[in-house]
Amino acid sequence: MFGYVNIYKPELKMKDFYKYKAYYCGLCKTLKDRYGRLGQMTLSYDMTFLIILLTSLYESEGVRGQNRCIIHPVKKHETLYNQMTDYVADMNIVLSYYHFLDDWRDEKSMAGLAGSQALKRACKKISKNYPRQSGVIQECLSRLQECEKNKEMNLDIVSRCFGELMSELFVYRQDMWEDSLRKMGFYLGKFIYLLDAYDDLEKDMKNDSYNPLIGLHKEETYEEKCMAMLTMMMAEATREFEKLPCLLDIDILRNILYMGVWTKLETIKSGDTKRKEHKNDSESI
Repeated sequence: MFGYVNIYKPELKMKDFYKYKAYYCGLCKTLKDRYGRLGQMTLSYDMTFLIILLTSLYESEGVRGQNRCIIHPVKKHETLYNQMTDYVADMNIVLSYYHFLDDWRDEKSMAGLAGSQALKRACKKISKNYPRQSGVIQECLSRLQECEKNKEMNLDIVSRCFGELMSELFVYRQDMWEDSLRKMGFYLGKFIYLLDAYDDLEKDMKNDSYNPLIGLHKEETYEEKCMAMLTMMMAEATREFEKLPCLLDIDILRNILYMGVWTKLETIKSGDTKRKEHKNDSESI
């Protein structure tokens, strides 16, 4: 994942910040316990958001604990996890496996080969437990790979691949909330993909790499069109979110959807690099 769906700390109450941190650390611990250090390295803010959303919607009871880790070796920190944490951790591993596999196939990356081999057995096991989600992840990433190979410049076509992938991940259970969760995940996925392309544009142009925004970048109204697309995606995502009966952690969820995702955009526009941005975010957690 990309790490764009995060909190806006200045507008979050301290009790909510520490609870968000506990969810994040709970996912980190779950990934390590279930999939080792490599699994732990796949941790992302985007997936933490999904845990909180599903926990709020299904009112899942959490288990609290206190643990030390490499980043916090001296003082114990609070963790919070539940059945949604397990589900999201599994989905994260499947995503990571196919990401590593694509890196190996496309770039002959040794890190991609090592990562895909290390997660292969776990991915097969998860796919048996979640065939619907795993099948869609594989199919959408395959389509996305074809778009990139063919240098597809139609933004709707290419971003739809990741939107449909996220749409499936959001549907934890095929029940009465499926339609809104699916639509919310779809538009949030398109937002993430487009924002990542916007973030990477300068680097991709320098490296002569594929980026679906390269054609649009030549137009004088490039910035305005990008902002309009991103705003529309988030407007659709939040409209579906507000249809869900989420009460638990609602302030955290709204902080992320209405402010957090936009602070990432402002950071990009201010000229900071993605590496610096993500480093600072990690230190804040």
